[in-house]
This record gives sequence, C-alpha cells and structure tokens, in this order.
Amino acid sequence: MDQSLISALSALGGALVGGAISLLLQREQFRQEGEMHRQENKTVYAAEDTVRRMLSHTKYECRRFSALRKALLGFDDNELRRLLIRAGACSVDRGDGEEWWVLSEREPEYFSSVRAKEGRP
Repeated sequence: MDQSLISALSALGGALVGGAISLLLQREQFRQEGEMHRQENKTVYAAEDTVRRMLSHTKYECRRFSALRKALLGFDDNELRRLLIRAGACSVDRGDGEEWWVLSEREPEYFSSVRAKEGRP
C-alpha cells in the first residue's frame, strides 16, 4: 500500500475517534449541566409539580388563587402567577371577583361543566 494512503487513512481514523470521544464528552457535560440547573432550581420545579397536582385534582376543575397562594408559601403573587403559567395553567373569570386558575388541558372540561350548570349545551 502507498505510504501517503496509509497516512491519510490514519489521519481519518484519528479524526473519527477524536470526534466520537468529543461528542460523548459534550453529551455528558450537557447532561450534567441540566442536572445542576435542576438542582439549583429544585424549589421552583417542586412548586410547579405541586401546582399541576392541585389543578389536576379530579374533584376541582379550577382553584382560587388565594388557595394556591396558601399552599405555596414563599412566592409573591407575581412569581406565583408566572409559576402557574409555566405549569400550563391559565386564569379564568368566574364572575365572582376572585382570581381562578385552571390547567389549559382541563379548560374544555371546565367550560363544559360551566355550560351544563347554566343549562346551555
């Protein structure tokens, strides 16, 4: 075999091995950074999970903001609203002057029960 061909194949093999190792190291670094971010923001993620659980409860289609605030102490009102939005909730007006929140995925269920209570199809 020609010496220049052997050199070229060796260089190519080295580049492929180096690239594969670099890819594996970067993937592991990305995973670790994601885990560090999650650990640093553990309180927020736990609060989001709590919000989802509360708003997913089968007995309640929506919750008063004041009830959510009682359950999630340590967040001011605007932080709690941002947390609710991040958890997939939206505010609904029930006409009673209170602030109510429902998960976006449960909105059709909520509005169909409202129409049923009002006697509308």
